[in-house]
Amino acid sequence: GITAYTCEEYIKSLIANPELVDRLACISDEQNEIENRRIIFSEHIPLSRLQQGIKSGAYLQGTFRASRDNYLEATVWVHGDADVNKEIIIQGLKNLNRAIHEDIVAVEMLSKDQWKALSSIILQDEGQTEDDVENEEEKEKLIKSAANKSMLKPSGRVVGIIKRNWRPYCGMLSKSQIKEATKHLFTPADRRIPRIRIETRQASVLEGQRIIVAIDGWPRSSRYPNGHFVRSLGTAGDKETETEVLLLEHDVPHQPFSQAVLSFLPKMPWNITEKDMKYREDLRYLCVCSVDPPGCTDIDDALHCRDIDNGNLEVGVHIADVSYFIRPGNALDQESANRGTTVYLCEKRIDMVPDLLSSNLCSLRSDGDRLAFSCIWEMNHNAEILNTKFTKSVIRSKASLTYAEAQMRIDSTSMNDDITKSLRGLNKLAKILKKHRIDKGALTLSSPEVRFHMDSETHDPIDLQTKELRETNSMVEEFMLLANVSVAEKIFSEFSECALLRKHPAPPLSNYDVLVKAAKSKNLEIKTDSAKALADSLDKAESSSFPYLNTLLRILATRCMMQAVYFCSGMDSDFHHYGLASPIYTHFTSPIRRYSDIIVHRLLAVAIGADSTYPELMDKQKLAEICKNLNYRHKMAQYSQRASVAFHTQLFFKSKEIVSEEGYILFVRKNAIVVLIPKFGLEGTVFFVEKDKPKPRLFYNDEIPSLTVEDACFCMFDKVKVKITLDASNIQHQKICMALVEPEIPGINVLKQKHANGEPEQKKCKLDN
Repeated sequence: GITAYTCEEYIKSLIANPELVDRLACISDEQNEIENRRIIFSEHIPLSRLQQGIKSGAYLQGTFRASRDNYLEATVWVHGDADVNKEIIIQGLKNLNRAIHEDIVAVEMLSKDQWKALSSIILQDEGQTEDDVENEEEKEKLIKSAANKSMLKPSGRVVGIIKRNWRPYCGMLSKSQIKEATKHLFTPADRRIPRIRIETRQASVLEGQRIIVAIDGWPRSSRYPNGHFVRSLGTAGDKETETEVLLLEHDVPHQPFSQAVLSFLPKMPWNITEKDMKYREDLRYLCVCSVDPPGCTDIDDALHCRDIDNGNLEVGVHIADVSYFIRPGNALDQESANRGTTVYLCEKRIDMVPDLLSSNLCSLRSDGDRLAFSCIWEMNHNAEILNTKFTKSVIRSKASLTYAEAQMRIDSTSMNDDITKSLRGLNKLAKILKKHRIDKGALTLSSPEVRFHMDSETHDPIDLQTKELRETNSMVEEFMLLANVSVAEKIFSEFSECALLRKHPAPPLSNYDVLVKAAKSKNLEIKTDSAKALADSLDKAESSSFPYLNTLLRILATRCMMQAVYFCSGMDSDFHHYGLASPIYTHFTSPIRRYSDIIVHRLLAVAIGADSTYPELMDKQKLAEICKNLNYRHKMAQYSQRASVAFHTQLFFKSKEIVSEEGYILFVRKNAIVVLIPKFGLEGTVFFVEKDKPKPRLFYNDEIPSLTVEDACFCMFDKVKVKITLDASNIQHQKICMALVEPEIPGINVLKQKHANGEPEQKKCKLDN
């Protein structure tokens, strides 16, 4: 006799809360839909049959990677060791068959006569209507006609889904043109995700807002998947909202730490006890200091250098002992392991560990005693290591300096206190260490990093400049590298199967093609047969008439590199770090902001008998899983940092109206040039073929590489002047636009504008060739 309602019936009966209906999963009766509408996609094969097909070799299993530039194209990365058909091209709506970015799918190979080539066409899904399938077929013909027949690759079609990897998606509502309509299309911020059909009665409220939508399913008869509204994030373009979108889209864990996590923090006030001193050396008498960027509160490392009686030098790198506070397996440890890294955005830091540790108890500030893990070397005056000692310690930093303050002390003629003497000793040794590294073939690469100056009230960027690097930056870096190498050797000698190490694979030689060609066009030779050959030829690639050329070559060389990764020593045989020219390497020096370093601290502590081990630490399978997550989190942190810089750069140019600046061509494309503006560390594309404009004469030469537009020839590294504007016509995908000012090409150029400082241009600049 109990009255029962379905969830849907109950929610719909709550008349006072109509918005709750939007949050119901959109699981319509697929059978009815199919009877009423035509079928677009073929049926997915059931999982049991897929597994048989994968075993027999009829199907291949892999990860579906949608294209950012062409919504009718994707690649599937096949799982397994075979190098054959590692990447399969999927082209066309029906072959994509409702797979979504990052799904694990089963693919059936097409016969060789049906193989496709990756297209060079950019296609965004701008269809407004649900059933505009004829239009898709036209676009598919366009892709085929643009394909380069010599570039045909193994191709296939998706026959089933093994595992869906859907997540909640951020984006904006594309409101239906039909008045009073409740069905609308949602456009995700990530261009690799298809539009999603949702039902909502709040369309007029949600228009212009960033919202989150979840996918519920994708019927065979629907051009788009069905989903439902989850929540609103705020107004599009608003700084807080856009930062939230950026963090969600890059899967950066950023919720406040839970009570369960915080419960494992030490109770305040916290002090070092007798028990803590049992396995530690008291190094509070040493003249230790830290050197960091201005405003840094999470100070991981401190240094000291002093003369010892035998005429040699004692040098110490002291690292925050975070593993003392974060014990294996508890909620605080699990949360830190999941986060993997601290993420630094332009105006915000997403900590890996709670603030009490990151900015207080672990931070090696100069206001009290701190627990540390010390790596101490005895060196001669040629920076050769005679002895290495690792110990848990207690230190008291005598000064927290910025790079500029440390540099000022080193250069000062009047200062001669212990801190300054220590810094001078460190700086002298660092120069020798750097020379040794470079002689072995370590690379000195370049990437333009920018720093924003914020308005103190509005927090909007009011100035933008590239970061200045001092000798002291290099000084700190040299000792961090040395400590990381010393610790890597120690943990590998003790635990050959389960040391957490970091490697940097050598890039395939084909990666360097663009660098070699670009240098050749300036009559310079870049050798790439080894890191040493590359480093030496980059050092020689100088031009007295064009000093910035060497920096451009180093920026380009950086783009040729592979990603450095964490790995477990028992699961790999190639340990080499290509960029540092080191046979072994790890991360030990930043445990406040990297979880890898916490694991390395635990391994080192066990190796020197300062802490006990635990089963997971010696389990190479578990360690490999940790490494996989760390590599993912580091990559996402990097992408989110870039996205944050891009967003703040847009804010900067939004208030600037139009500016003209000099830049250099980094890349030459078939219909465009990619320009770097050194002043802002900003990169943008100047397109020569635009919608609704007459097409100029273009000739692209792949060998040099160069692009001739009408009678003007553009080569890599040529100096140009461009107009920089912000295109805010698509609020979800605002972008920096560049247009050519100089050299002058009839029908192509834009009028000269003001400089970024607001002053009108005085005269035409001379162009370097």
